[in-house]
Amino acid sequence: MKQYIVIGCGRFGASLATTMHLLGHQVMAIDKSEEIIQNIVDKVTHAAIVDVTDEQSLRSIGLGNFDVAIIAIGSDIRASIMATLIAKEMGVSQIVCKAKDELQAKVLYKIGADRVVFPERDMGVRVAHNLVSDNILDHIELDPEYSIVEIVTPTSWVGKTLVDLELRARYEITVLAIKNGKSINVTPSPDEELKAGSILVVIGQSSNISSITSENKDIIRRK
Repeated sequence: MKQYIVIGCGRFGASLATTMHLLGHQVMAIDKSEEIIQNIVDKVTHAAIVDVTDEQSLRSIGLGNFDVAIIAIGSDIRASIMATLIAKEMGVSQIVCKAKDELQAKVLYKIGADRVVFPERDMGVRVAHNLVSDNILDHIELDPEYSIVEIVTPTSWVGKTLVDLELRARYEITVLAIKNGKSINVTPSPDEELKAGSILVVIGQSSNISSITSENKDIIRRK
């Protein structure tokens, strides 16, 4: 089992650490704030008050023994850079960093981050997609061009099969799964007839997926 350490336990870091722990993983959470550590100590495997800009302190907790370091410091770029450099120097296999913008991300990648995430931006993208389109339930951006999206079957598609709709030819999208109530079909047949209220999990270019919404004004709202 991999060992995780979350460095910086603000809202994002604390949520990440407690969720991974609930999922059964070994998680250590560190932060310079005594109050934050007191609030999270019972929700993770280990927690400690540590100044993340102090190399000796990070070495003393055995940072190099962890498989994955999540550096969830967004506001203090200096602290984020220092923690990333130290984690890289100590041989952490995978380093994931939180960033506020592309410039900060570029710096973090340059100094050794394996992955950079933008929690505020990514959540904003997902909320925006949900707000502007009634039939888009969830949206995951894979890269600037491609996304995985959950949509409610438009009324104009009800009673038709995937073959009838020619989604690959018309929109260059692929249906990964079809949800009907609590059941989910992860290998839908091209001849499966779509039902009212069915949820389609599709992958494709974001612009092509958006065109589905614009072409299907008469849609079913999720209940």
